[in-house]
Amino acid sequence: MTTTARLPFARPNVLDIAPLYEVLRREGPIVPVTTPKGDPAWLVTAYDQAREVFSDKRFGRSHPAPEEASAVSDAAILNGPQGDYDTEQQEHARLRRLLVPAFSANRMRRLGDRIQELADRCLDDLAAARDATNTPVNLHEHLSFPLPVLVICELLGVPYADRAKFRDLSDRIGVLDSGGDAQVAMAEFTAYMSGLADAKRADPGHDVVSDLAAAQKDDPTFTDDDLGRLAAGLLFAGHETTSNRIDLGVLFLLTDLNRRDALAADPEGRVHATVEEILRMSAPGGLGLLRYAHEDVDLGGVRIPRGDAVIISTASANRDPAVFAAAGEFDGARTPNAHLAFGYGGYFCIGASLARTELRVVFGTLFRRFPRLRLAVPASELEVRSNRLTGGVSQVPVVW
Repeated sequence: MTTTARLPFARPNVLDIAPLYEVLRREGPIVPVTTPKGDPAWLVTAYDQAREVFSDKRFGRSHPAPEEASAVSDAAILNGPQGDYDTEQQEHARLRRLLVPAFSANRMRRLGDRIQELADRCLDDLAAARDATNTPVNLHEHLSFPLPVLVICELLGVPYADRAKFRDLSDRIGVLDSGGDAQVAMAEFTAYMSGLADAKRADPGHDVVSDLAAAQKDDPTFTDDDLGRLAAGLLFAGHETTSNRIDLGVLFLLTDLNRRDALAADPEGRVHATVEEILRMSAPGGLGLLRYAHEDVDLGGVRIPRGDAVIISTASANRDPAVFAAAGEFDGARTPNAHLAFGYGGYFCIGASLARTELRVVFGTLFRRFPRLRLAVPASELEVRSNRLTGGVSQVPVVW
């Protein structure tokens, strides 16, 4: 393929995706690009083709010849091939069987009251910080970061007291240009989770890590390293992505106070559609989800040879005007809203119910509690974490 533009593309601010996506989408649903690492890849920009790649078993996370695979970045996840080419489908099915009970919709509904309790505690802390200083307070530090961490720690059985440790490790494994440190951090993260699993074997609890440790008794091929990497990935994904979407959702609602006021006037009636639109519109990172062609595939008018890297831009697909009316506009009442924020098909995100539950609690409560909440600085002044896999911001200063 002849590569052209290099990811990640320049974007005007944290709420808008790069204008180049629209240009490339007009050229075709699948276009050649260069990864941040400098390797060739295909970029999927259109909704229909994104769904096809997600659901087509001819694409996978593994590679038939890993040493020849295009790499994406120096981050420790979504950076290159994952898993074994010969056993990927079986391994994926096994992990889904292990995790589905922990992340079932019924369990998430039961967890809802506890999430509400934790959210109320975070909002109490936000109010106290504002009262203590009478200056703008960082909503990221008081709500967007701690709430998902509290929830995922409780679900996995991870001590909340260790949050500084895994916050540092999470930051490091997601750095796109880490120069190798991301892999060091992932090894530390895996060792930490493996050690926690040892403790759970001796004193099990009602949590996911205890369940995974118990599963090893029935499946000796599920090694300590497998468990550690899986648990580390769950911990990373379980707080990083939700934290970013809380931040971006607040920014979407506070950059147009009509949106804020509409939700504040009817939080119960509007929160579901608002959350789905936040999921559709928020694009914290500037890359996408990585797959490799396991055989030659004709897709979107392009022949993708076996072994080629394919990056699915859910951010671009979720703003495809062929599917979404006024695709670039935030509409808190949009319906239907069949976005791809959690993927599609067999690789649909197993934590989707958890994320939705957290977001509905947050946005159903935040503006009921603080109906006059507003940004203390223009959103355009917020620094975007452009060298992080998950992107986002670390400051959301607010007043009320």
